[in-house]
Amino acid sequence: MLEDLLYFIDVAVDEMAGILEDLGDELANQVPALSQANSPYAILNHSLGVMAFWGGQVAAGREIHRDRQAEFTARGEIKDLVARAEEAKRQLRADLESAPQDGVAEQRPRYPVGPERPSFLWSTAVVHTLVELAQHRGKMEITRDLLRRDAAP
Repeated sequence: MLEDLLYFIDVAVDEMAGILEDLGDELANQVPALSQANSPYAILNHSLGVMAFWGGQVAAGREIHRDRQAEFTARGEIKDLVARAEEAKRQLRADLESAPQDGVAEQRPRYPVGPERPSFLWSTAVVHTLVELAQHRGKMEITRDLLRRDAAP
């Protein structure tokens, strides 16, 4: 089951990276003219934070230092973020393979997901990661389309 989930996580990350590469540095760092929108660069950057938190901290118990708010305002060169994405996929795999799959995580996320629980199962962390990445990939696709429309002559 883990291999199947990791496959779909990898697909989501790879497709987001592909969108950035197709847009180029300038468009990938632009924010569409919508309330609370984010640039494609920021969406992938945030997605890497999601992977680290849910896979590393919640599932594997590895302490993660993350500035979630700053993830949404990040800017930079695509090649650097794509390289970080590749490393994040490798780290997520290592975290999930090393985490106790039948136990519960010690660290409760700071916001509830689903019914109130004192802790989260490994499977909850993995599935939540997949769900978040799929949602963010969809947001990035819409953002790409808006940016391309606005950039058209």
